[in-house]
Amino acid sequence: MDLRAYNRDAWNNQVSRGCRWTIPVSAAETEKAKNGEWSVVLTPKLPVPKSWFGEIRGLKILGLASAGGQQGPILSAAGADVTIYDNSPAQLGRDQEVSLRDQLTIKTIEGDMADLGEIASESFDLVFHPCSNGYVENVNPVWREAFRVLRPGGHLLAGFSNPDSFIFDDLLMEEKGIMEVRYKIPFNEKTDLEKNRLKKLVTDGEPLLCSHTWTDQIGGQLRAGFHLVDMYEDSWSESPLADFMRLFVATRAQKPL
Repeated sequence: MDLRAYNRDAWNNQVSRGCRWTIPVSAAETEKAKNGEWSVVLTPKLPVPKSWFGEIRGLKILGLASAGGQQGPILSAAGADVTIYDNSPAQLGRDQEVSLRDQLTIKTIEGDMADLGEIASESFDLVFHPCSNGYVENVNPVWREAFRVLRPGGHLLAGFSNPDSFIFDDLLMEEKGIMEVRYKIPFNEKTDLEKNRLKKLVTDGEPLLCSHTWTDQIGGQLRAGFHLVDMYEDSWSESPLADFMRLFVATRAQKPL
């Protein structure tokens, strides 16, 4: 299975189903953003500190694997020069819809988050990368490409899942409330799920996830050349694990001058 091709189709399917991460922001929200009232998320709940952006007006932002008509339009309405790069044409269509509706200027590009070859080096001031690298099998090229397209002094804002959360059998938690350790990290639904469960996900057209180690999520950013500046943790009330651990992490990293 080509995971990139599969997940492109699966996220197109999520758009048609109205998944929460495919519902565009309202015209009222973009209007508020134009007047300086705005917030965006890298993880499910907590807003990104505005200090992580600095002066947003005129900031060249690459929304990496960030389509869906949510973060991109808000950042554009707040005054940034926004390009959205994503694997799903249907998700990109959401950004295009909002851009047209609210008279925003957003460039959209379809492609692989691990290969930004059509983007020139040192083109952006900031890369905004919400929780999405769980849909690629190797996250290290994502960090290297983000580093390459950033100007010296630019920042990478990234969100990702806590790798430790993938050791549990989520179906057993949902159905019986039992927390059972079953899987090793890194975990890949394509190769590590039981065949009947993988078949059901594929039949249902659900995107397939991969976990990555802390060595690749944090260490990968450092090896790519970034300096880690700040971070925070977030949770998600929809998971039983939220009572015991933080399920998501957001990081702010800088490309040295």
